[in-house]
Parts: sequence; C-alpha cells; structure tokens
Amino acid sequence: MRTGLLVAALGALLSVAAAVPAGAAQPSWSGDYSLKRFAATKTGTSLAARQWEPDFADTYRFETRCADPSSDATCVATVVDGPAPANPTLPLPPKYTWDGTSWVHVYDWQWDCWQGEGVPKVWTPAHSVAYYTPQPDGTLTGSWRTDITGGPCDGSVIMAVAAYPVAPAPAPFGSSS
Repeated sequence: MRTGLLVAALGALLSVAAAVPAGAAQPSWSGDYSLKRFAATKTGTSLAARQWEPDFADTYRFETRCADPSSDATCVATVVDGPAPANPTLPLPPKYTWDGTSWVHVYDWQWDCWQGEGVPKVWTPAHSVAYYTPQPDGTLTGSWRTDITGGPCDGSVIMAVAAYPVAPAPAPFGSSS
C-alpha cells in the first residue's frame, strides 16, 4: 500500500514538473533599479569602516542574458545605463552572475583611502563581493564586502545593500492626436 502511494505521488510530481516550461524558473534582473548602499551603518575592520558617510543610491538599468535559455547556470545581469562611478578603477560595466540564489558581482579594484582634509588619498588593492538576493516583493537585498590590502585603510568594509524597482514614468495626460 505504501509503495503504491509513493509511486502515485512520484508520478504526480513528475507530471507536474513536466508541465512547467523549461524557462519558467529562469532568473532575470532587468529594468531600472535604484541601488541603495547603507553606508551610514557599515561595519568592518578598516579605518574606512569607521568613517561616517550617508547612505547613497543611484538608478541603474539592468539587462539579463542567459547563455542557455533552458538553464539558469550562466545568467548574467549587466548594468547597461546609469551614472559613471567616481572611482576610475572600478571595472565597467558591472556584471552580476546568478549563483542559483543571488546575483553576485566579484571584482578587484583600487580603494581610494581618504584620511582627512588636505591629506592625499592612498590607493591600495581591494577585492569586493556584492550579492543581491531577490525578495518576494520584487526588491533585492544583500551585502557588499570589500577587503582592502595594505595602506592606512587595510581591512574590511561591509555594508548592507538593496535594489528597488523603479516604476516607469507615467504617460503624458491627454491624447497625442
């Protein structure tokens, strides 16, 4: 009896799975999003983690492409529009790879260590990993960690991040005729 129920349940599960289109579960991070970095509450071991700065946000347009339309194994969301970074060492365009749970951006760059007014910045190697995990409400939340190697800002900087969909502007009132 138990074997029969197990076989029936497995058969029902397989028939439902076969009815789902192959691309239905494919991830997508496309459209305009406001990316907020919660810098005011950052943590870490670096001098930079203890320097106060406000939260900041910018709007970017993302476009997702998957190498295999039937698989999410190689999906990449690329920033195709948005403000240029102030730091010229950041790799462009930013690309986020789907890891099965989150969009992940891993990159190496130069941290520009600010030590106070009138003191020249010190540029040192840095390695960052940012991840954004989709939420049921359409937002993405995550963390951005940077490990700075050497110099006065040596150590880590960690801050929470979020991405919020930006609604398209409403059409003009009235008719165009």
